[in-house]
Amino acid sequence: MALSIPVSEPIARRRLPAWLRGAPWLAFLVLTIVLVCAVGGEDILPDDPNGLNLADAFRPPFWAAKGSAAHLLGTDNMGRDILSRILAGSQISAIVCAYAILFSGCIGALAGMAAGYFGGIVDAVLMRLIEIQQSIPSIALALILAAAMEPGLTTVIVVIVLTYWAWYARIIRGEVMTLKGRDYVNFARVAGVGTPTILVRHLLPNIFNTLIILATLQVGQVILFEASLSFLGLGIQQPDISWGLMLADARQYITSAWWLITMPGIAIMLTCRSANILGDWLRDRLDPRLRQL
Repeated sequence: MALSIPVSEPIARRRLPAWLRGAPWLAFLVLTIVLVCAVGGEDILPDDPNGLNLADAFRPPFWAAKGSAAHLLGTDNMGRDILSRILAGSQISAIVCAYAILFSGCIGALAGMAAGYFGGIVDAVLMRLIEIQQSIPSIALALILAAAMEPGLTTVIVVIVLTYWAWYARIIRGEVMTLKGRDYVNFARVAGVGTPTILVRHLLPNIFNTLIILATLQVGQVILFEASLSFLGLGIQQPDISWGLMLADARQYITSAWWLITMPGIAIMLTCRSANILGDWLRDRLDPRLRQL
């Protein structure tokens, strides 16, 4: 009788913690590269992203005819290195994501916790504010703010915060409405624990996983939103560099210099897709209801 020998997992895989098995390593790699480029700044750029050299204008990527290894992804109409500009644009994307997600998450979490825990008039007022905010198109809000403020990084962050705080608040409100009826919250009330302590020590830790998932999923949305505002001229302005601004500058050359619009478009696509994949993976790992399936 033949013996069946079980096939064991690879050693490298067995050494990984259980929660890291099946992790989206490619998405991790893409986001790590973007983060390193954002933190490293000009020190890691192969060329000056704003350096003009009209003699090298419209040079295609290195694999195409007349391409050069000195400009791996080609140059734009001013002879500026596309790769350096994409890497420099990652810094703007990282700054916008960090500030916009931090502020919108904090405001939305506070509003959602207040609405879900207190209920009554507090819930009614906050929900009406959320409905009013969500009824205003984000682009219209950007136009209003751009008229009141100068277009730039601050305007982009303010528009994103005003757009997305309600998204956090609505989801956190539902979580808190479920949690506030749990036994440990009722026991804390009976024991005389104050409301701020209940919110901070009992409810906040239980919605923290949800906040992490929402923040990760919002990365791609923020990058696309910033790129859209910059493309329309309402966001980042010259001489700053952003992926959306690169797309706006390249649209008139789409038929003659395809790489000008293709390369930043690929950067946006890879970053947003990686952030969404990471968010889905975190949701599967951090949501106990999905872990049990």
